[in-house]
Amino acid sequence: MPSQLICRPERNLPVAVLRVSGTLDRQTGGALGAAIRRSLAGQPVKVLLDMTLLRVGDPVALAGLGAVICQAEEFPAVPIVVCGADPRTRDALAGDRDCAGLEYADDCDKALAVAEAEPGGPTVRVRLRPVPEACRQVRNLVVQACSAWHRSEATATATLVATELVANVVRHAHTTMEFTLGLRGGRLTMAVRDGSRLMPRALDPAVTDAGGRGLRLVRELTDAWGVLPVTDGKVVWTQLTTGAAG
Repeated sequence: MPSQLICRPERNLPVAVLRVSGTLDRQTGGALGAAIRRSLAGQPVKVLLDMTLLRVGDPVALAGLGAVICQAEEFPAVPIVVCGADPRTRDALAGDRDCAGLEYADDCDKALAVAEAEPGGPTVRVRLRPVPEACRQVRNLVVQACSAWHRSEATATATLVATELVANVVRHAHTTMEFTLGLRGGRLTMAVRDGSRLMPRALDPAVTDAGGRGLRLVRELTDAWGVLPVTDGKVVWTQLTTGAAG
């Protein structure tokens, strides 16, 4: 009989809670990774992974969790807290070098109360249609946020990067998108989530080519950028250092 794993998201923002039950093995490990990436895609301040009802049938399957953690350390750079794991599962996670960034809690409800009480950086979100007007809308949003957060020195670069991220969805993905701008630890984070699983590529066009420079520009202007694939699309993200700690 095939193993069953249930990953139930109980909330997404500002703290994400993902309750996992069933058996984790080589057959179901991929489903757990996909569920965690989906929670991360919303860019919460913390992800609580409730493993109280999870049985680890094959410790090898935990390698998939380690891969997600490594990905999450760069973006969205939020803590993943394992709640209610039994001693065997904790020992297996502690033995995986890729899982070193995990935090642990005995009770998920208590961990949620602690996470909600912690201050988070300012964040703005907006849903946009895949039309040219979206580029103007996102530029206005970035200008206003940089001014409100006293990051005016980053306005020109941030508006250019945001415009390219949104324009890429308008040109290629053709789906409704969610643009998120946040300030964490002196870094502006910008991300666009769309409904297309077509992965973007930073090209190196010739001087005579008419296009293809958008993501190359993003790569050159930001400290880091990447793509977080999720089951219903992707998140293209960037990080840009500003002049002061947030």
